[in-house]
Amino acid sequence: MPFIPHTAAEVQEMLAAIGVGSLDDLFDEIPASLRLSQLDAIPTALSEMEVGHLMGKRAQQDGQPVCFLGAGAYDHHIPAAVWQITGRGEYYTAYTPYQAEASQGTLQLLYEYQSMMVALTGMDVSNASLYDGASALAEAVLMAVRANRKSKSKRILMPRTVHPAYRRVVHNIVKNQQVELVELPFDPQGGHTDPAVLEQYRGEDFAALVIPQPNFFGVLEEVDVLTDWAHANGALAIGVVNPLSLALLSPPGEWGGQGADICCGEGQPLGAPLASGGPYFGFLCCQQAHVRQMPGRIIGRTQDLDGKVGYTLTLQAREQHIRRSKATSNICTNQGLMVTAATIHMALLGSEGLERAAAASYANTRALVEALSAIPGVASLFDRPAFHERVLRLPAPAAGVLRSLAAHNVLGGLDLSRDYPELGEAILICATEQRTAEEIAAYAEKLARVIQLQGGVTCGLVPKE
Repeated sequence: MPFIPHTAAEVQEMLAAIGVGSLDDLFDEIPASLRLSQLDAIPTALSEMEVGHLMGKRAQQDGQPVCFLGAGAYDHHIPAAVWQITGRGEYYTAYTPYQAEASQGTLQLLYEYQSMMVALTGMDVSNASLYDGASALAEAVLMAVRANRKSKSKRILMPRTVHPAYRRVVHNIVKNQQVELVELPFDPQGGHTDPAVLEQYRGEDFAALVIPQPNFFGVLEEVDVLTDWAHANGALAIGVVNPLSLALLSPPGEWGGQGADICCGEGQPLGAPLASGGPYFGFLCCQQAHVRQMPGRIIGRTQDLDGKVGYTLTLQAREQHIRRSKATSNICTNQGLMVTAATIHMALLGSEGLERAAAASYANTRALVEALSAIPGVASLFDRPAFHERVLRLPAPAAGVLRSLAAHNVLGGLDLSRDYPELGEAILICATEQRTAEEIAAYAEKLARVIQLQGGVTCGLVPKE
């Protein structure tokens, strides 16, 4: 972003133009007792060169590890053009189009984004994004409670195969709105939600069933059967999807006989770098019948009186635009910069590029599982088809193994012991299209050497000769 300095004389000229004597006068409504005269905790200002050195040292602390960690944030290739274009001034500062007449470029980009997400998910409508995937699922749950006129309950069937962090976020957001999350177990052999476990709830009143695809373990769920069960029992079907996987898998709009009612997820795989955990963006799509309950904004395309194409905010059911008590959400936002990058990313890759990235990720994960499973004591869990991620059981404490690998610049996966202790010493691994055969072989070699120390010592590698 360019720096535009103003001289003291220019500042005084601007103040005089608005009839103010000083900058302090602009804030005279703030009581003196609330103002700070000094900021003692802020260190002395650094020069540009000193800031560069400091940030360079901090960046080096992160190292350059090879990433085999997924669990909702993925190390995908992002073409250099994506952020070169996103960083242009007309995009970089765009947040949200409150003044539609001055935001045609932003509105058009969001319209294109919505069109792409509708095509990717097979749904009828997309909004202009939310905070992240976890809050998007919470919004989808609240939306289902409002939209399901057949249900008088606020009960949601939530499989344990949904991302644990997503489930915690949903609980925190909906618990004080008297929404009950009924947990569904997963099949220990397949790692999926067995449709048979739903039979105990047949005939009961539920607003929705959440269906992850792929689920947190990377396992593919029986989405057609689950979707049809939900509809047959008067519940809505909420799909939680990885957008890249939709280049290969059936989109939520085609699940079962009628398709999912709502789908949501994390948009990070579409052009957002890992960036130490964010910012990312959540997406939310639905069938046309439920559009009035969708939070956020929807951009429409129209023509003016002269026949020129124009873009406008078609639906904006949030608290800034209507009475707060009538808003569909009071926390939803438009992650404009991330959505800009995602739109450019999808436009550059196209359907063929997305399919290639998804297929390469699938192939690399399969190769990784084969290489690691060949190590004595390492076993692949779950016997169902999977995408992107797999669960491995180790013959040594997972936490110690992962620490050892990280010390040698390998992010080996996610320790599942906190959220799924019944799996034992298990880790969740992932390999995107960026991983090479050499990196996979090096990971297998290092993991084998760590496991050799399983006789009680798993905190270091055997030194290389």
